[in-house]
Amino acid sequence: MQTAVNKEAYHELLPQMLCRHGLITGATGSGKTVSIKVLAESFSELGIPVFLQDVKGDLSGFIEKGVASVKFKEHLERVGVGEPDYQTYPTVFWDVFGELGHPMRTTISEMGPLMMSRLLKLNDTQMGIVYTVFKVADDQKLLLLDLKDFVALLDYVSANRKELITDYGMITMQSVAAIKRKLLMYEQDGLACLFGEPALDMADLMKCDHGKKGTIHVLNAKELSHNPSTYSGFLLWMLSELYEQLEEVGELELPKMVFFFDEAHLIFNQAPPYLLEKIEQVIKLIRSKGVAIFFVTQSPADVPDEVLSQLGNRIQHVLRAYTPKEQKAVRVAADSFRANPKFDTATIITQLGVGEALISFLDKAGVPKPVERVWMMPPKSKIGSSDEASILSNMKNDRIGSKYDSAVDRESAFELLKNRIVQKETEALEMTRSNKHQSKTRKRRTDTPMDKMLKSAATAIGSQIGRTIIRGIMGSLSKR
Repeated sequence: MQTAVNKEAYHELLPQMLCRHGLITGATGSGKTVSIKVLAESFSELGIPVFLQDVKGDLSGFIEKGVASVKFKEHLERVGVGEPDYQTYPTVFWDVFGELGHPMRTTISEMGPLMMSRLLKLNDTQMGIVYTVFKVADDQKLLLLDLKDFVALLDYVSANRKELITDYGMITMQSVAAIKRKLLMYEQDGLACLFGEPALDMADLMKCDHGKKGTIHVLNAKELSHNPSTYSGFLLWMLSELYEQLEEVGELELPKMVFFFDEAHLIFNQAPPYLLEKIEQVIKLIRSKGVAIFFVTQSPADVPDEVLSQLGNRIQHVLRAYTPKEQKAVRVAADSFRANPKFDTATIITQLGVGEALISFLDKAGVPKPVERVWMMPPKSKIGSSDEASILSNMKNDRIGSKYDSAVDRESAFELLKNRIVQKETEALEMTRSNKHQSKTRKRRTDTPMDKMLKSAATAIGSQIGRTIIRGIMGSLSKR
């Protein structure tokens, strides 16, 4: 798999070493996007599905053949290679907001308490409440599909905190209120669409087209990346789902999938130690599931050492070194390579041109090769973005839309809790009517603890729900 070239030779990234993971780094405008594109095309040609994020809006050109512009021909002449065999690649576009891609969703239950707390940027106390909510949902077999389910169960737990304290610990109204405020802000930012059904089926990311090329899945992340905790949390959830769902396969000649993680620094910024430990664990173990990961960021210093040590294949584009912090980053980047006696790595990093890179790939024995100064090979599909009409046309023909484009709202925690309350209120009303015809001296039945919990929840799962239930009981038309 020829990836780069210099005067001495072509340089190959060995497919059997892809699951040792990789790192693409460099300053803004240094050529990282083209490197992602070249690698994704090569992986697709080998029949390997690819998942990547289009953060800047310039990675949708896979669906159009490349064009030999004058500037591009000059670049090829400078690099010393001929024109590539221009072609297109099977591509599926995704978009959490459902605008320029099929909706990509998950459910609250699938996201789990840890990632949910990460998304909402909760403190330790609030995260404990979230864990309690998930435990109650699991114990009572309540599905948490979307935000309204989560809010309903939050209110239920808060209203019945006295009864729940023995099994689940203390639940404070202040912490519940703080979480609900975070959820309100989250919803106002338009991110509620992230949760719901149909949820993403990871198997749909692992397919090839009829020509045996691996499908390139492009997530439109221009808007999503403006919310770093959601962007990084959602992608981490995807990685963990791949790890949980795939079988152990050991060392493969070709990985089952390559997962690019652009703007990788967003994962690690302000991540608590327990989350970093879990990320490190997934990175170490997911290779045995046949998944290769390439992190993309500006500097190797953006990645914790424990994770950096797991990334065997390196592509380093130019770095600027105007400040002491930037100079330190250059030294860190240089030290991450196996030295080449032909040049000083730290010096060359600051002198690379656009499209040039320092590379070090693993050999057949899994040992990093000495660093080389190279030009990245040219891409075969269009550099830059495709227009909106082309993307929408591609979406109509990719056979994914029929599964994901229409949202489904099936019965879950919100509806089940509401039905419980309606049932209990109806029973209470019938009991009141019945008691009018019974002896005044007859002892009134005492509510069980479960009766009290369900009744008290009537006023606690949202004012709109409360009004709907009361109006229904009083015989007026209920509003949904």
